[in-house]
Amino acid sequence: MSAQDTVTFYLHSKLRNQAEGGNHNFISRLSDVQEEAGLQVAFDGDDDLARARALVRPGRSLWLMEPPVNDCGLTFRKTYLYPFWHIEQQAARWDWPVAQEHFDPAAVPAIKAANFFRYWRERLFAEAPRHARRDGFVYVPLQGQLLRQRSFQSNSPVEMLKTVLARDPNRKVIATLHPSENYSDAEQRALEQILADNLRLTVTLNSDAQYLQNCDYVVTQNSSVGFMGYFFEKPLILFGKSDFHHIALRGQDPDAFDQVMRYQPNYAAYLYWFLQMKAINAGRPEVKQTIQTVLRGHGWPV
Repeated sequence: MSAQDTVTFYLHSKLRNQAEGGNHNFISRLSDVQEEAGLQVAFDGDDDLARARALVRPGRSLWLMEPPVNDCGLTFRKTYLYPFWHIEQQAARWDWPVAQEHFDPAAVPAIKAANFFRYWRERLFAEAPRHARRDGFVYVPLQGQLLRQRSFQSNSPVEMLKTVLARDPNRKVIATLHPSENYSDAEQRALEQILADNLRLTVTLNSDAQYLQNCDYVVTQNSSVGFMGYFFEKPLILFGKSDFHHIALRGQDPDAFDQVMRYQPNYAAYLYWFLQMKAINAGRPEVKQTIQTVLRGHGWPV
């Protein structure tokens, strides 16, 4: 078999060991599809040296959450919760085809959506969504780089937080810091200044599911916490580009904060559409056929 017929997975060391041992469900199914089409599967790391090797290596490539080095590669990524995945040409979620599509709740089978919604919210959060309340506060899950406005954001996270406090002058605001981020002294000083100026604001490291359960609504750039809030039927305001923007309000819309407490999209239909209809469910018996269809859509010979 020629090197041109090899598909190389580029993975961090822990996942690479898991995948090579056949202990990762989605990667195993993805590998099966390649091998059943007569292709050979190989594995490499995902550091700078591996990317350099990929530039000169013949064949195709699959990257976990990283942009491919050329047109012969694709990226794959978990769609917020297992076992849902996407395989795409772009690493940025807001550039994925699903982000450009129109969501029509009338085109979603209502009974299937309701059953799907009930099953997944109980699986993820047990009884908590059934007891969701609105206790008079806004939940703001922060991400990283608090002082910088990145290309996919309408403003910086700090400015977003200030906007929430200004546009909703009565509710308490609970902002949570991302546990995987290391915040600079300048970022911490900026938060301390906002806290000093706003007694309604609390900033905490504790990202508690009770915030989703009991908040009035969620505001974030594009944190996955906002997506999870859909399972609690909590309205969402986004200040950044996202693939799950379809039923969210936009922070740059001057009416967003006026509308949010009256805004009630069809959460069940949306989650079924986004996860079951537009992603790959690796827990389904037909997953290999679905992967094959997706890869063929990207022009791969499977």
